[in-house]
Amino acid sequence: MSSADTPLPAVAPEVLAEAVENLTARLRKKLDAATASCGAAAVRAPDGSVGIRFGEDAVVTLRPGAEGTLTRAEQAVCSCLLAPRCLHRAAALGAAPLADAPPAVTLLADAPPAVTLPADAPLRAPGAPAGEPAPTSGPGAAAPRALTGAQTAAAGALWAAAAEALAAGATAGGAVVQAELLRAAHTARLAALPRAEAAALRVVRGLRAARERQAAGRLGDLTEAFRELLYTTALLASGSTDPALTGMSRRAYAPGGSLRVYGLCREPVLSATGYGGVVTHLLAPDGARYSVSDVRPGGLARARGAGSASVALGGAALDHAGLARGGLRIAGATVSPEGRLGAGRGVKATPLPGTPWSEGPAAALFARPAAEAVADSLADADGAEPALLGCDVAVVGAAGEHLLVREARPDGPLLRLRAAHPHPELPHADNLRRLAGHPGLRIRVLGRPDLDRAATLRPLAVGPVPGADHTLRLPEEWLDRADLGYDRLQGQHLPPAGHTPDAAPAPAPAPAGPDPLADSPLWRVRRLLESGVAGGRRAVAESARGEDHRSGYGPLRRAGFTAAADCAAALAAEADRRPRDVFGRLGDPSAEGYARAWLAAAAHLSAAERSLVAASWASAALI
Repeated sequence: MSSADTPLPAVAPEVLAEAVENLTARLRKKLDAATASCGAAAVRAPDGSVGIRFGEDAVVTLRPGAEGTLTRAEQAVCSCLLAPRCLHRAAALGAAPLADAPPAVTLLADAPPAVTLPADAPLRAPGAPAGEPAPTSGPGAAAPRALTGAQTAAAGALWAAAAEALAAGATAGGAVVQAELLRAAHTARLAALPRAEAAALRVVRGLRAARERQAAGRLGDLTEAFRELLYTTALLASGSTDPALTGMSRRAYAPGGSLRVYGLCREPVLSATGYGGVVTHLLAPDGARYSVSDVRPGGLARARGAGSASVALGGAALDHAGLARGGLRIAGATVSPEGRLGAGRGVKATPLPGTPWSEGPAAALFARPAAEAVADSLADADGAEPALLGCDVAVVGAAGEHLLVREARPDGPLLRLRAAHPHPELPHADNLRRLAGHPGLRIRVLGRPDLDRAATLRPLAVGPVPGADHTLRLPEEWLDRADLGYDRLQGQHLPPAGHTPDAAPAPAPAPAGPDPLADSPLWRVRRLLESGVAGGRRAVAESARGEDHRSGYGPLRRAGFTAAADCAAALAAEADRRPRDVFGRLGDPSAEGYARAWLAAAAHLSAAERSLVAASWASAALI
C-alpha cells in the first residue's frame, strides 16, 4: 500500500531521518520490507492517534499535533523493548507521507502568510511553492552576499547524499537512502537554503512514488528533480553568491502603496498533496502583473469551489469570478516579490469596472508575437513559472489530446493547445474538445507556454477576436472572456453549424505535424539519463556495454548534437569505470564523479531542448 493511501499522519522529514539514523546496520537492511506492509495495519483511534501493530508484542502509536503532523520524536512511540531505536517505529514513520518543511522567515506583521503550495504540486500559479528562486532584479530582489561556512558545508553534504542516491537509483533508493537525503535536507533548512531543501524533498517523494509504482510518479519528473537538486547544491557548495540559488522560505510582503489592477482570468490550482484553490491574475495600467490566491487543503472540491469564493482583500465585496472580469483600487497594498497581493490590516480595496482584453493594459499582451514572449520566458526560466502570454489564433482541429491552432500572423507557427490541468472534473479538456469541432474559428487565447514541449501553450482563458465574424459569442456579463478552468463553453457561445469561413479547413482529423523536439535524436540522451535514475549507475554501465548504445551516438553527431554525444559517452564511461588500487584490486567508484558526469549530460540536454522549443515557436513550417 502506498503512503498516499494510508491513514497515517504526515511526518516531518527530520523526525524520519533521525529514526532511521538510530537503527543498527542489521535493522536497516530489514527496514524496506517492514515499511512496505505496516501501512495496511494502521488503525485510527477516536482521539486522533494512529496505532500500528507489529506481531504480538509491538504496537507503534503515532500522536500528531494540532496541525495533524508529527513534528517531534516523542510523538511516535513503540511498546517494544528496543524503543525508540527499534525497527517498528522507523518503519511506521517511513510509511507515513512526508510533511512540507515549515517556514523559516517571518512576514510583515500586517500581511497574511503567503499561500505556499507543496513543492511537488503539478500545477503552480505565480505564487509558486516554497523553494522557487527569488527574483534577482527588480523590486524585492535579494542582494548577492557571500555564503556562510555553514551554508557551503550543508550544500556539500546534500550534494554528496544526492550523488549516492543517484548512483543507487530508484530501485535501490529505499528508506535508508531517503533518510540520508532527508537528514541533509534538514541541515540545509537550518542553514537557510530552502531551494536546496525543497529540491531534496521532491527527490524523496519521487523515489517513494517510483518504488511504490504510483501512477503519479513519472520517471521524467524524478529525473528533473535530480537535475535541480544536483545543479543547486553543486553551485552552492562552490560558494556561488547568486541569491536565486538559496531561495526564499516564505514570500515577505512589502508595502506597495496605491494600486489599480484589472482582472485577466482565473486559474484553478490542484496539488497532488491535497491542496486546492484558485489564483486570479491581474494587470496594472503600467503592465505590472499581480495575483490574488486562495489555496488551502481541500483538493478538487476546494479547487472547484474557490473560483466563486469571496476575495479576502481589503474588504472588497467581490468574488474571484467578479475580480477576474473586474478591477480593484487598492490603498496601502502589500505585495510579495512575485506580485502576490496581501490582505493585511491596513489594506483597503474598492471594486472598479473591468476592461476587455482589447483595451487598456491587456491589449499589449496580444500585440506581441508569441515567439518573442516565449524567448523571454526561456531566457528567464530558472524554476519559475513562465509569464502569461496572449495571441490570436485560428482553430485547425484536434490532434489526439491537443487542439491545433495557427497564430493569426503572417507565417504564424502551428501551436498545440494542451489542457492546463487534465483532471476530468475540471472543464479544461472539455472546452478544448468543443473548440476543436469548429475549424477556422478565430479565438483570442491567454495562457502559459509549456517550456518543456515544442510550440505548446496551456490556455487559461479564451475570448472573441475583435472585428472577426467567425469567432466566439460570449455573454456580455462574461466581458468577452471565458475561464477554461471554470466556465463551460456551450453551443450558443459558438457560431452556428452552417456558418463557416470560406478559408476554413476541412473538418477532418488535423495532422499533428513534425515535432522538432520529439523527432530529434536527443531522446537517446534522455533515455540514458532516465535509465540511470531508475536503475542507478549499474543500469547505465550495462547499457553502455551494448553495441546498440555505442551506435546510438552516430545519429546524435549526424544531427549536429556533437556535444550531447560527448556528454552521453562521458557518462557511460564514468558509469562503467572501476578504479584499482596499487595492488590491482578493484575499489568502489566515486559516486560524486558519476553525479558530475550525469549532471553535465542533464544540463546540456536541458539547454538543447530549450533551444528547440524556442525554435518551434518561431517556425511556420510544422505541417
